[in-house]
Amino acid sequence: MKTTAFNPVQIHLLRMFEYDNSSQSLEELKDVLYRYYSKRLDAKLDELWDNGILDQKRLDEISKMDLHQLDK
Repeated sequence: MKTTAFNPVQIHLLRMFEYDNSSQSLEELKDVLYRYYSKRLDAKLDELWDNGILDQKRLDEISKMDLHQLDK
């Protein structure tokens, strides 16, 4: 059996939430994490656009790709 080693972030989150396991808390946490990562993604996309790495032509190419095939 393969064991999983938790990283420091995972351990911290597990300890923080061991006292409140309500479904409401879970939904609030999901919302916070969604907003956090959305903001980071938007900032990175803006940076790529501003640096000329990402443009409308590249977005059009990406929209035609089967992104599920990229991780194979």
